[in-house]
Amino acid sequence: MPYSRGSELSTVYERARTSGYGFVASNITETNILTGLVRGAERVDSDLVVQVKRDTAAFAGNGDPHTGLDILATHVEKLGEDADVGVFLNVDHVPADDRAFLESCVASGVPSSLMVDVSHEPFEENVSRTRDVVETVRNREQDMLVEAELGMIKGIEGGVETTEAYYTDPEQAVEFVDRTGVDLLAISIGTEHGVSKGRDLELRPDIARDVGQALADHGLDTPLVVHGSSGLSDRQVQDLLSTGVCKLNKNTRYQYEFARTACEFYRDHESSILPPEGVDDDRQGFFGDAEWSPNKRDFTPHRVCREVQDRIADVMTEVAALSGSAGESLYV
Repeated sequence: MPYSRGSELSTVYERARTSGYGFVASNITETNILTGLVRGAERVDSDLVVQVKRDTAAFAGNGDPHTGLDILATHVEKLGEDADVGVFLNVDHVPADDRAFLESCVASGVPSSLMVDVSHEPFEENVSRTRDVVETVRNREQDMLVEAELGMIKGIEGGVETTEAYYTDPEQAVEFVDRTGVDLLAISIGTEHGVSKGRDLELRPDIARDVGQALADHGLDTPLVVHGSSGLSDRQVQDLLSTGVCKLNKNTRYQYEFARTACEFYRDHESSILPPEGVDDDRQGFFGDAEWSPNKRDFTPHRVCREVQDRIADVMTEVAALSGSAGESLYV
């Protein structure tokens, strides 16, 4: 199916809100994670929201986030065109002070949405800079949603650690949405960037419910987002989705699954890759003078990458079932 843009993503979110389910928006830090996510989403007929961040784009572009964004966005777009479900791309936590990267995101026209992060600034500064981004997108007539954040979330995001947090105030959320015109609002309800250890959180689903009600009372039909869902218990995820939150961000879980899958594979196949005791480590000559030689079947990158893709696909089917998006694709 054709790759999906902002207006279609808005329809998908609205369907989720009215039908009582949500989406786990999944960050891709490596392209095999993306392939696994698409495969898993197709397996369970769930539309898919994937996300990239500036640091991921910089890594993919050999230090240049603009080049990396083109590479990753093209990868998402092409896989989305071949998928049986809707595939959407959100550029996550775009620094508002990095105007060049922001312009690249908007000018490319590829992202279905972008999330601008000015939450660390005072309220008026957050309003002003967020509204400027919304106007930039609208003036370019791009089919792209804009998400912003109000409230502070603890944890590490983009290499920056936030040690203090505060919950989103419902009435302030109304003013923020009204003045900025954002399409989605990320709120602070007690989760953490990185791994949210469910047992250690002062999680407040009631705040999400209060924010949603305050927006509705003022005629603002704005979907809510919660960042930092890695580590939440199934019950906590379900509690959040029951409040009307339609998007939960997940990143760290997939990074762990990637690393653990690769670690376990190479540990199990160590004898096929590392020379045994008594054999010279002759990489240059590729062990031509030894009886032993490495097994290409095990050291080819495709082998471990398939293992990673399969594991990520399995995880995606689990989170889609938990969030309720499984079986709800608008495109199947």
